[in-house]
Amino acid sequence: MTEPHLQYYQLGEGVTAFSSTRQGGYSTGNYAEFNINHFCGDDEQAISQNRQALCRLLGIRNDRLLLPHQVHRAEILAVDELLLGLSPEEQHKKLDGIDALMTNVVGLCIGVSTADCIPLLLYDPRFHAVCAIHAGWRGTVQHIAERAVAKMTDVYGSRPSDILAQIGPGISLDSFEVGDEVYHAFAEEGFPMALISKKYEKWHIDLPECNRQQLLSMGVPADHIAVSPVCTYQLSDVYFSARRLGINSGRIYTAIFLDS
Repeated sequence: MTEPHLQYYQLGEGVTAFSSTRQGGYSTGNYAEFNINHFCGDDEQAISQNRQALCRLLGIRNDRLLLPHQVHRAEILAVDELLLGLSPEEQHKKLDGIDALMTNVVGLCIGVSTADCIPLLLYDPRFHAVCAIHAGWRGTVQHIAERAVAKMTDVYGSRPSDILAQIGPGISLDSFEVGDEVYHAFAEEGFPMALISKKYEKWHIDLPECNRQQLLSMGVPADHIAVSPVCTYQLSDVYFSARRLGINSGRIYTAIFLDS
């Protein structure tokens, strides 16, 4: 039986957090082997088989595995039992245009898709709530990580000082070359450019550090933030990289769920 190979993260008791790798699935070509994203051109039968394999591994039903249709903005959706009670078609509409999910529902796996963008997972052990964030450069410029912490505070009463965070695999500073317009977009938003950028022949941006700085600015303690050392561009044989493989390729699923 094919089983997805996952990179697990330690965020505390009662929570499971992970990123998928390319290994252990049914997809082929640039989607090989494990991809559950419906929006990147993969074969639907392979996606369905991959979802089933992941749900078996996690011990959850297929309808308890959520993935939004991300659009590189900063919309965040709090998922509750009311939303879960909607029809699949209504759920699909609610999940369209969303780049971060949060929930306090036990047994509900929420996650985001990336292939060089930065995934973030947040866990509030006090009020038992979780969040999964997709932070491409556009979402990062729109302060999606800050907005997610603020929304967890509003919805669940979370305190930033309690939040535990994992920044998942994404493109590194050395590999993320950008045009001047991207550099200026960060500068105009007040990012600490000396910390998050470097000039080679062109500018490079440190997206993981940008998002770490956002969490720090919201009051998440530095020792509560773990950062994956994986650069997806440099390790595209293990993790999907759109810059290496093209847009028509698979996506990493980085997810979190409360298991008790």
